[in-house]
Amino acid sequence: MAFKAMHRHAPVSARKARLVIDMIRGRNVSEALNILRFAPQRAAKMIYKVVQSAQANAENQGVGDVESLYVSKAYVNEGFTLKRFHPRARGSAAAILHRRSHLCVELDVAGDNE
Repeated sequence: MAFKAMHRHAPVSARKARLVIDMIRGRNVSEALNILRFAPQRAAKMIYKVVQSAQANAENQGVGDVESLYVSKAYVNEGFTLKRFHPRARGSAAAILHRRSHLCVELDVAGDNE
């Protein structure tokens, strides 16, 4: 049984978040949290909280052994983009794009063949 957690509209671009989420895919939950705790990227803190939330969901739904959980699926989708404009020379404007993303993590029990 998969236990899922999401962070929608996270203030980080999907391209930058995918670099971090690729580091934890397929790993044990405790190992993934350890990697995210010491990763220097800004997205690592957000993904850390999503993994903790998915782990808490598993505990609340009655998983006996939390240590047997692993990251079965982890992906990042693009969210909406806030468009802002910055004044430039000769009355023109330059677009500033504040990108958002949706972070999703699914945990599963190791050795659970359903």
